[in-house]
Amino acid sequence: MENPSKEEIKEILESAKTIAVVGLSNNPTRTSYQVSKVMQDSGYRIIPVNPTVDEVLGEKAYASLSEVEEEIDIINVFRRPEFLPEIAREAVNTNCKVFWAQQGIVNEEANDYLKEHDFTVIMDLCIKVAHAVLVTK
Repeated sequence: MENPSKEEIKEILESAKTIAVVGLSNNPTRTSYQVSKVMQDSGYRIIPVNPTVDEVLGEKAYASLSEVEEEIDIINVFRRPEFLPEIAREAVNTNCKVFWAQQGIVNEEANDYLKEHDFTVIMDLCIKVAHAVLVTK
């Protein structure tokens, strides 16, 4: 499994406007919250996807990706690796074509499935770090 080039990742981040965050916690001490807050502060619209919360960062939360009606540019996943195949199957039914698994998260089955469905797949990379390094204001 190999991530896209830095140039491709930079292009994705610069063209994206909306990030659906699967597993976004409403707890400010959690990594998913902190990363999403930074991305929101950087101008992205955050769509929380988590069945256990009603809203996060002032945005209405959805129980699953299939419930999100808005256009999604990046699906950013904060779930353990064993949940990725299921999330990947949901992702292919959205209008999104970029699947981003957070640092430390890799699942070959999900990667292969998404690639078969013409997704750009990024795994084991923090979106906040990539944004800080690659995207200049």
